[in-house]
Amino acid sequence: MFANRLARPFLRRADLAACLCAIAAAGALPMAGGRAHAGELCPKGWWADVMIGSHHIHPNRHFDEFNPGVGVECSLTPEWSATVGYFRNSLDRPSFYAGAIYAPEFAHWNWFRLGAMGGVISGYNYGRFGLGSKERTGPVIAPAAITRFGRFGANIILIPPIHPDNLPFTIGLQAKYKFH
Repeated sequence: MFANRLARPFLRRADLAACLCAIAAAGALPMAGGRAHAGELCPKGWWADVMIGSHHIHPNRHFDEFNPGVGVECSLTPEWSATVGYFRNSLDRPSFYAGAIYAPEFAHWNWFRLGAMGGVISGYNYGRFGLGSKERTGPVIAPAAITRFGRFGANIILIPPIHPDNLPFTIGLQAKYKFH
């Protein structure tokens, strides 16, 4: 599959348009009230996320482990963030996600914290738990390790198996940069 991916553009036009709309909507939220500022909506800052790749634990078939993508995080408090983004998943499908990240205060140790991500994601076959015409949008809850070194950081996410797509436990890696 990786060789096929190199022959195609990273983002198809439809994927690119939807991704840009999601990111623009997230950036426009602070101005929705007319007088709100980005700092008021996200008092702990904005982060740009770059999805890098994944590792599949004991797969019984081949998966793409290079999963390029982009997203944004809005840090509301030291414990809570909202996130939205896009990446090309391990099944070579477009995936969009939106959700929240929770890292309780007792699980913070200087630059390292433990937490969980929850929300919805598209691009996988969820079977009876899925939404949409092909049941390719569904819920996800995943434990995460979050690192922050000044303006730089990373999210390491343990994604549970998605049985209808025969997808095993997967470790995902996002690099991030605080831009506001």
